[in-house]
Amino acid sequence: MTNAAMPSRSYMPVFLAGLAVAGVMIFASQPPHEVMEIIFGAVADAYIQVSTFVAATLFLFYGLEKWLRVDLTALLKQSGRWQVPVAALLGALPGCGGAIIVVTRYVSGHLSFGAVLATLTATMGDAAFLLLAKEPATGLLVMGAGLIIGTISGYLVDGIHGQDFLRGKGKPVRSVATTQRALASPAIERIWVILFIPGIIVGLFTAFQVDLDAVLATSYIQNPATSLGFIGGTLCLLMWGVPQFMNSRPDNQDTNIVRRTITDTNFVTSWVIFAFLIFEIGIYLFDFNLKDALSGFGVMLPLMAVIIGLLPGCGPQVIVTSLYLAGAIPLSAQLGNAISNDGDALFPAIALAPKTAIIATLYSTIPAVIFAYGWFMLFEL
Repeated sequence: MTNAAMPSRSYMPVFLAGLAVAGVMIFASQPPHEVMEIIFGAVADAYIQVSTFVAATLFLFYGLEKWLRVDLTALLKQSGRWQVPVAALLGALPGCGGAIIVVTRYVSGHLSFGAVLATLTATMGDAAFLLLAKEPATGLLVMGAGLIIGTISGYLVDGIHGQDFLRGKGKPVRSVATTQRALASPAIERIWVILFIPGIIVGLFTAFQVDLDAVLATSYIQNPATSLGFIGGTLCLLMWGVPQFMNSRPDNQDTNIVRRTITDTNFVTSWVIFAFLIFEIGIYLFDFNLKDALSGFGVMLPLMAVIIGLLPGCGPQVIVTSLYLAGAIPLSAQLGNAISNDGDALFPAIALAPKTAIIATLYSTIPAVIFAYGWFMLFEL
């Protein structure tokens, strides 16, 4: 595999150093207890809202590959012109796991740029869970629109640029992280799995806006769900970034489903924690309120929602969906945001193929603006 497809380990020292510098600066200027609450909440949210769903999706796909003896990479490669709609369908699934699978296969050199664009355009991320919970018909409409527009966009881009445009040229990639990785000790892996089992349950309740902290709080533990998320997120970060948590024996061709899921989830979690911290700290330091920022834009609201969709991660997109459900923004803005945003799949995409990720994100804004304002003029003007 080329070096371009293996940035994770080389970036991690910079990532951890950045977190340390940011932490020192914030601690020096803000009340320590408030800073700790931000860090605690960001790590917990990253694990509960993202890591659990990524792990569940990866386990499902890796399990199907092994149990059904299906090589998903070969299947996508051999699907020819069907690559684009299949990629869009994987992206349209709630959460970001399907899109992460597609990005990984692209780096291997087996998918076209149009397939990546299709999956990132169709992806709504974790905001899909919220919309399906509150307005299922609207949720299906938005997901269907993303699937269709992602497919059309992918075909158009492949037709214009050709299927070899920005195509990855690395060796086959078995995992999101890397094919050469040290294995965690069995004891640590067991702890990871033990945390994941209740973690996915908490994640599902959280996705449907059920506050388990309030439901399960006791006099001893006031925030049990958040505490679980913080412990799980911290373990993912340590397993990926701290060599002492790993054994010295490398694993080049590991086929263990659980181990592959753990390694790849830890990789995605590390990037997501970093993004969540930046987002939460930015809101705290600058007292930013997205609802207030969007008020008064009128006809520009769909465009603003599309621009917000360019931000990596699901946090801003969940806020946009919450504003739509509260009646603060129209459906056209929700549609534009859903089409332009790439969810948490953008983090591994940036790590594995940064140029492709950036160009695909920019390309997705074009159909997002067209469809959002088409809906606005037809149904809301």
